[in-house]
Amino acid sequence: MINFLLLLILLICVITDIKNRKIYNNVIYPALLLTFIIHFAADGWGGLGYSFLGFLIGFSLLLIPYFLGGMGAGDVKLLALIGALKGGSFVFQSFLYMTIIGALIAAAIILFRRGVLKSIIYYFSSFKNGVKLPGGISKGSLTASYPYGVAIALGAAFQVMTEGTITLW
Repeated sequence: MINFLLLLILLICVITDIKNRKIYNNVIYPALLLTFIIHFAADGWGGLGYSFLGFLIGFSLLLIPYFLGGMGAGDVKLLALIGALKGGSFVFQSFLYMTIIGALIAAAIILFRRGVLKSIIYYFSSFKNGVKLPGGISKGSLTASYPYGVAIALGAAFQVMTEGTITLW
């Protein structure tokens, strides 16, 4: 049931993040309350403590990127919710997958923006031939942003699929 709830929340958040570039509080907060209730009902105070510790771990993992402006508050709350649902170990493993997936998405966006890949190849081939070209890669080509909720969801979904089989740490 927890995995189904997690995947449902992730699906909703991915859709809203792609469509509106927002992860809404009216999705996160009720799900968080339901999560705490489920864990308390299943395991009492121990279950609530497990859920709260997972929440704190998930929340803390994205605080620095949030304060540096690289992450939205919705992304932080979504990862905290994942921690509350599945626990600290799960959210940390999801965070590792999310980071890898997020980096791959960012690299793909940068490389496939109009003309960027061609500029990179041309620029580096000029170094090989000993010619320094003025300009290089425009800074604007490297500043694209994307809804990071997608990477968070893919990392968590991958962790659900591989739970207990692959451990990165």
